[in-house]
Amino acid sequence: MSDQPVRYELRDRISTITIDRPEARNALNRTVREGLWAAFRSFVDDDDALVAILTATGDKVFCAGADLKEMSVTGLQVPPLDFVPQLGRNLMTDKPVIAAVNGLAYAGGFALAQMCDLCVAAETAKFAITEAKWSRGAPWAAPLPWMIPPRVALELLLTAEPIDAHRAHEIGLVNRVVPLEHLQQEARALAMRIAQNAPLSVRAGKRMVYAAAERLRSESFDEAERIFEPVYKSEDAQEGPRAFLEKRAPVWRKR
Repeated sequence: MSDQPVRYELRDRISTITIDRPEARNALNRTVREGLWAAFRSFVDDDDALVAILTATGDKVFCAGADLKEMSVTGLQVPPLDFVPQLGRNLMTDKPVIAAVNGLAYAGGFALAQMCDLCVAAETAKFAITEAKWSRGAPWAAPLPWMIPPRVALELLLTAEPIDAHRAHEIGLVNRVVPLEHLQQEARALAMRIAQNAPLSVRAGKRMVYAAAERLRSESFDEAERIFEPVYKSEDAQEGPRAFLEKRAPVWRKR
C-alpha cells in the first residue's frame, strides 16, 4: 500500500494528480478523498500550474468508485457535498483538467473522469455507472445528458453495464483513445499544447462552454440530489455495501 494514496507533481507548468491505491482498485476511501482535495486545491491555488492531469497507478483500474467496505462499516447514507472534489460544483477553477483513464472507471471513478474537461483513455479502459447494482445514488451524473445522448445516459444508469473506450469515444465521453503504453505520453502532450497557449484565452474558452449549460447543470444537480435522497436513505442502500462486504448477492426489499 502506498504511503501517499494521492500524489501531486508539478512539472513544466503541468500538474499531475495520481491516485495510488492499486491494491484496492484505487477506490475512494477517506484518505484518497482527502488526498484528492489537497491535490486539487494545490493545483487551483498555484499560479504556475496551467493544466492538470488526473490519472491513477496501475494498468487495469483508474478508479473503482467509493470504497464499499468502508461504506458498509460507516453506514453512509447521503454523501455530503464535500465527499469528493467535484470540479464545477464544490471546487471551482477555470484552468483545464484532463483525465488520463488507464483502466476501469466505475461509479465514482466515472464521476472523476466525467468532471474533467477533457478525457484521454487507454484502449483497455471501461466506463460504468454501477450504483444500481448496490442501491446507491448517482446524482453526480446529472450533467450526462448535456455531454452524451440522453438514451445512452439512461442505458448507463439503468443497466449498470460498462462501455469500452471506443464506445465512450463514439458517444463523445472521451476525446482520444490510445494504447495503454502511450496513455501518459498522449495526455501530457495534450496538456503541453494547452499550456503553450495564452492562459486568458484558454480559461475564457472553458468558461464560455460551461456557461452555455450552467443553468441546466446547476438546477439538474439540485434535482438529482432530491431524487436520489430516498435511495440513499433506504434499507437497500445499506444492503448493497453489506452484500459486497460479505461477498454475496444483495437481497433487495424495495424499502
